[in-house]
Amino acid sequence: MAISSIMALAPGLSPDATKTSPTTFESQQNFSSFLKNAIQDVNSAQVQSDVMTEKLVRGEDVDLHNVMITAQKASVALNATMEIRNKVIEAYQEVMRMPV
Repeated sequence: MAISSIMALAPGLSPDATKTSPTTFESQQNFSSFLKNAIQDVNSAQVQSDVMTEKLVRGEDVDLHNVMITAQKASVALNATMEIRNKVIEAYQEVMRMPV
């Protein structure tokens, strides 16, 4: 998994972006695609970890440290996703508690 700048993932957040604000529909589509891609990346890391673990169990030629690194990457990605989900739910609940 390559480390990249968050600006590369969300080009609309760059300071050089045009000053026209996107419509609500465009914003929803952008957020939806960003979220979908992030979840697909986490799933890909999990699948890759499973494949490496299965190769190790079957006795194929795979280094143990590579299996462990892949498993840790998948674990960290899943934990980060869960923490983000928890923060989003917490923020939503806080907004719902606000008096109108």
